[in-house]
Amino acid sequence: MDLAIAGKRALVLASSRGLGKGIAVALAREGAHVLLCGRSTEVLEANCKAINAEGPGRADWVQADLGDESFVETLVKAVSEKLGGVDILVNNSGGPTPGSTEDMSEEKLAAYFNSMVLRIITLTNRLLPGMKERGWGRILTVASSGVIEPIPGLALSNTLRPALAGWSKTLAGEVAQYGITSNMLLPGSIMTDRLKSLDAAAAERSGRSVEDVRAASEKAIPARRYGTVEEFAATAAFLCSTPASYVTGSLVRCDGGAAHSV
Repeated sequence: MDLAIAGKRALVLASSRGLGKGIAVALAREGAHVLLCGRSTEVLEANCKAINAEGPGRADWVQADLGDESFVETLVKAVSEKLGGVDILVNNSGGPTPGSTEDMSEEKLAAYFNSMVLRIITLTNRLLPGMKERGWGRILTVASSGVIEPIPGLALSNTLRPALAGWSKTLAGEVAQYGITSNMLLPGSIMTDRLKSLDAAAAERSGRSVEDVRAASEKAIPARRYGTVEEFAATAAFLCSTPASYVTGSLVRCDGGAAHSV
């Protein structure tokens, strides 16, 4: 299938590694011009070098941290200078620290709300006018399966990510008339450094080995395995595509059938 996004300009947040990097690579392989962002200049430079060597799309980068107050202004400026506008916005952020509801101090809750919710919404609002003018846009927000089925030990994530689900759905209804879609993509157990750290934390809490934790997790997934970044990124690329123009306001799972809800 031709996703018909060659030449489209895409901003992918938190794309120095993991799911964000995977999505950036997938979009570039479809011919998009991708702007990566993250904290490590060395990693971003290496990612862009690899993407540009492969083609057919191309990649630029900007150093930006969702935790910084200057994040939105930094990205808006970079988009103008390096892309000249954005057609595809992939909202993505690292997950918060594991813990219970009692671990959610006021300071920690406020800090993660700013980085995981406030700045994503603010940035989207700054980039929307250009999409409206062009009559085409894709907004994809990467969250967590905890949005539909809270994950034990991830109280902060279970609290904050559903706020983005409500926002994404509301936004979809407001911008569909302009040819803009807004969807949310929910990863299950995808093999990333984040998942490895969560398995390690679960092993420490339970006194089991990481291997035992992983084996138990995979057994609970109907597909009987963890997903790959490439599988997840392919799903994201489709949702950002021209053929997906009638898919909006949706929560799409990529979890191997793990969620129990309908």
